[in-house]
Order: sequence, then structure tokens, then C-alpha cells
Amino acid sequence: MHAYVYKSLRKDDTYVFLAARDAFDRIPAGVRDALGRLELVLEVDLYPGRRLARADAGTVMEALSTRGFHLQVPPRPDLDPMTEDWGTDA
Repeated sequence: MHAYVYKSLRKDDTYVFLAARDAFDRIPAGVRDALGRLELVLEVDLYPGRRLARADAGTVMEALSTRGFHLQVPPRPDLDPMTEDWGTDA
């Protein structure tokens, strides 16, 4: 499955995968407005087991098949246990 990856110029580290090039109408209006302008950064072939930086290829493929888009947002540091101060620094 071929996908087109766009980055949000308003939201840092936020990307949208689309099943069709420039098919921005697949993204709900509220989400489009929040993301601002989108810039194409990558065309990628997806297949089960493909390694992606922050997403599971199967999850992205499912979203593209059912909704026509997949939204990738930055990880939340409050959910990452490695960002806590564990009090181990001397």
C-alpha cells in the first residue's frame, strides 16, 4: 500500500499519512484547521512488518483503508516513564 506523509507546519512533530496524494478532504475539518498547512515530506510503501519511526505499519494501513488517513502526533512525555526525575543524578 502506498502512502503520502505530510507534516503539519503549525504543530511540531505531527504528521498525517494519506492514502491518496493531497486528499485533504479525508481529514476531518476540525483536525485540518488545528494542523494548519500541510507539507508533503515522504512517499512510502507500507506492508505488514515495515518499520516506521513512531507508528505500527499495520495500524497505519488499517487507518488508511478505513478512513483514508492516519494522524501521527508526538509522544506525550507525561506517559513516558523515562522522562521522570528518578533522583539518581549525583
